[in-house]
Amino acid sequence: MIQIGEVSLSLNDPLTLAALALGALVLLLLLISARAAARSARAVEPLARQMGALGQRVHALADGQERLAGGLHHVSEAQAHSQTAMLQLMEQRLAEVQNQMTENLHGSARRTAKSLGELQERLQVIDKAQANITKLSGDVLSLQDILSNKQTRGAFGEIQLHDIVSKALPSDSYTLQATLSNGRRADCLIHLPNPPGPIVVDAKFPLEGYEALRRTQTQEQLNRAAQMLRLSVRKHIRDIADRYILQGETADGALMFLPSEAVYAELHANFPELVREGFDRRVWIVSPTTCMATLNTMRAVLKDARMREQAGAIRRELHLLYADVDRLGTRVANLDRHFAQASKDIEDIKISADKAGKRARRLDNFDFEEMAGEAAPTVPLTNPGD
Repeated sequence: MIQIGEVSLSLNDPLTLAALALGALVLLLLLISARAAARSARAVEPLARQMGALGQRVHALADGQERLAGGLHHVSEAQAHSQTAMLQLMEQRLAEVQNQMTENLHGSARRTAKSLGELQERLQVIDKAQANITKLSGDVLSLQDILSNKQTRGAFGEIQLHDIVSKALPSDSYTLQATLSNGRRADCLIHLPNPPGPIVVDAKFPLEGYEALRRTQTQEQLNRAAQMLRLSVRKHIRDIADRYILQGETADGALMFLPSEAVYAELHANFPELVREGFDRRVWIVSPTTCMATLNTMRAVLKDARMREQAGAIRRELHLLYADVDRLGTRVANLDRHFAQASKDIEDIKISADKAGKRARRLDNFDFEEMAGEAAPTVPLTNPGD
C-alpha cells in the first residue's frame, strides 16, 4: 500500500501497477531523453559556437557589404560628379572650340571678302590700265601719223618748244613766230639784253634719218642711214645760221631745238662732228631737257638785267622809304607825348574826383538837427549890382 497524500495505492491493484509501470517508463524515457538532450547539447555546442562565429562573420560580412555599398555609392557619386564636371568641361571646351571656329570662319570670311575686294579693285585698276594702254596705243598711232608728215612734225616741235618756253620765261621776255628784218620768221625770239642780244630758237626734227638709222640691219644700210641723218642735220644747222643770226639785230648765235631726247643723244654719241659743226657756226643743239636748263639760265640773266634797269628806281624807293620811316618815328614821338599828357590829365582828374568824393562824404555825415536850435545868422540876398 502506497499513501500519496490522501490517495492510497495498492500494489496488488493492476491499475496501480500499470500506472507505476507507466510512470517508471515515463521516468525512464525522461532520463533517456535528458541524457540524449545532454549528449545533443554537448554535440550541438560546437555547432552553436560555429553558428555564432558564422553569424558574426555573416554580420561582419553584412557590415563590409554595407561599407562596400557606401563606398560604391560614394564612388558612384564621385564618378557622377566627375562625369558631370567632365561633361561641363567638354561642353565648355566644345563651346570655346566652336566660338574659335566661328571666329576663324568669320575672320576667314572677312579676309576672303577683303581679298576679293582688293582683287576686284586691282582688276578695276588693270581694266583702267588696259583702257589707258588702248588709248595710249591709239595716241601712239596718231602720234606716228603726226610725225610721218613734215609739216605736222614741225608743228609738233613748235608746240613743244612753246610749252617749254612758257614754263621757263616770263611772257613778256619772248615772242613766238617773230618776223626778222630779212623776212624770216623764227619759231621763238628771246629778248635778252645786250650783250648778247635777242636770240632765236628754231625747232627742227630730223626724224626720217633717225628712223632709218634705227631700222638698219646691214652695214651698208647703216652707212646710208647715217649719211642721210648727217646731211639732214647739217642742212638744218646751215639754215639756222644763215637765217636767224643777223649782225646788229640778233645775238651772235642761235639754238636748234630737237623735240626728241633720243635724236639728241644719238647725235652726241655717234655724230660728234655735227655737234662741233654747230659750235663752229654758233648754232647750239638743245633737247627738251637741256633747253629747259638753258632757258633757266636766260631767266637769271633777264632778272639780273631788269634789276640793273630798276636800280635807280629801287634807290629812289629806298630814299622814300627812309623818309617814311623817319616821319613815322616823329609821329610816334608826338603820339607818345600826347599819351603822356593824357596820362597826366587822367591823374589830375582822379585827384579832383577823390577830393569831390571826400567833400560829399563830409556833407552827408553833417548833423543838421544840432544846428536847428541855433539861430543862424540871416544873410540878406542882395542884387549883385548893388
